[in-house]
This record gives sequence, C-alpha cells and structure tokens, in this order.
Amino acid sequence: MPGNGLVSSIRRLINSEARLRTPGPFEHLRQKMDDILEDGGIMKEVVQPGDGPPVPQNASVLIHYSGFLEYSDQPFETTRHLRYPRMLKLGREVTLAGMDLCLLTMKKGEVSRFLLEPQYAYGDLGCPPLIPAAAVVLYEIQIIDYLDSGQVDDFIALSPEEQNTVPLQRLVEVVNTVRSFGNRCFNQSHYEKAKDRYKQAVMLLGTRETQSNADKDGIRAALLPLYLNLSITELRLDRPHKALKYGNKALEIDSANTKALFRCGQAYLELHEYKSAHGCLLTAQAKKPFDSDINNLLRKAATCYKDSLDNQKDMYSKMFRDLRSK
Repeated sequence: MPGNGLVSSIRRLINSEARLRTPGPFEHLRQKMDDILEDGGIMKEVVQPGDGPPVPQNASVLIHYSGFLEYSDQPFETTRHLRYPRMLKLGREVTLAGMDLCLLTMKKGEVSRFLLEPQYAYGDLGCPPLIPAAAVVLYEIQIIDYLDSGQVDDFIALSPEEQNTVPLQRLVEVVNTVRSFGNRCFNQSHYEKAKDRYKQAVMLLGTRETQSNADKDGIRAALLPLYLNLSITELRLDRPHKALKYGNKALEIDSANTKALFRCGQAYLELHEYKSAHGCLLTAQAKKPFDSDINNLLRKAATCYKDSLDNQKDMYSKMFRDLRSK
C-alpha cells in the first residue's frame, strides 16, 4: 500500500516534467495573438470584431468577462450568470490594471481574448486560494456598451461660468450621456436611480444661460426626451401627479407630441380623471390612429369614463329620491 503513494508521486512528477517540455495551451494561444503593449505582457486575439471608436479613457463600460487559469476549463470568475452586469468605471472600479488596458483597445460589440502576464494581473503573489503565485491568466471579454463618462466628469468639474462658455453641442453630448445612464437604470428597473440621472441632465440644461434663439431651440429639443423619460419613470414609481407635470412640460415644448399625450392620458387615468384622460388619448389617436397602445388605453379610458358617469347618475338619482321621501 505505501508503494501506491510513491507511484502516484512519481507519476505527478513525470506529468509535471512532460508539461514543462510540451508547450501548454496558453503558449499555443499566444502564437495567434497580438502584443498590444509590445512588451509581451498583454496578448490579444479578436474573436468577434466590434464597431465604432475604441473605448475612451475614463469611460464607463458594460461588459461580460470570464477569467481562466491554464489547464482549467472552468473560470475562476465570470459575469456570464448575471442578466444585468454592473457598469464599471475605468480607472476606478476596474481593479485589475491589465483589464483597464485591455478594454481601451476594444470597441462596442467586440469579443476578445487576452493573455495577461503576472505584472498585469495578480502579480508574483497571486490571489490565494483562487490564483496561484506568478500566474498567467486568460480573460475573455465582451463589450456590451460603454458611455463616455469621462466627458461628463470633465464638464461637471468646470465652474458655472466655464460651463456657459462650452459650445452647446458639447453640452448636449454630455446631457445625452447622462440620459443614457438613466436609460440603462430604467431598463434594469432601477427607477429611482433613473429619475436622478434624468433630473441631473435637466439641471445641466437649466443652468445654461442662452442668448440666441438657436441655442434656446437646441435646449428645448434636448429637454423634450428628458421630460418624456421623467414622465414614464414617475408612472413606474406610482407618482401620477409628477408624471402629469413632466408630461405637460413636454407638451409645452411640442403640443402635438403623441408620447407626451399618451403619458398624460396614463397619468390622468391613474388619477381617476377620466374625462381628461379620454381627451388626451383622443388627440393622440387622431395623430396615430393605428397605434395599439393608444387604442387599448383609449378603450379603457372610455369604459372608465362611462362607468364614472353612470355612477354619478346613480348617486344623483339616489340623492333626489332621498330628498323627495323627506
């Protein structure tokens, strides 16, 4: 029996020595990869090309990733089980230095593999018990989306006077990025966070001192989708009064906007103001007669309005009967 332990030890030693003589899977993979830093520290293979410009400095990225050790087909960490991976800020929330550098080479929609030497990964000490000392690691990364939050940071760091001197187009770009953050929160049902982002964007536009009519028109055009976003968000938060306020603000900019009319119709319906809801939805239907959402809600509003009138009629009839009986 003791001999069995010795045999096992000898086999492990032979396998280890054979592994040292035979190029491992990482070495085979390295032959197909590009040296992105020209020091051999980070090697890259594009699996699926992306579109557009690469990720900018200080951006916020939405990614899926999996990390592997050599000779292991199971990741030591992965986000693939998450329906909504967290958006990470480069230089702040991406804690692995090498991953920051990897992401800056990628484009939206891209899937790539990276081999990271220890100095760009977990160092000479590793990260026990998952990562052994001086380990080379493989990361497969997918860029789902990114937002140029560095541009937002730079703008917010300016004084109010400096912000006013920034070209309107740049302000609108900043506002659109903030709104995109809000949309991301909304799509993940984080409605309070979405509302805060939309209100931040409105505030950035509201502090702008405008002189020309062209600038005023540009700001109104940027405010319109924000008011619509705020209206639907307040509806999801069960605050129809606020939803109605933002819907009316949108109608002040564009009185024929069907989304604004629809949002107001929704809000009035939740406030049991059926006549007003019916009026808003009728106007929206006149502009989009085949829109199923408008038509369905209009039918609901019409039914509620009729029931409300019938209830009022019954109430008055009962009141008059009581008066006669006296």
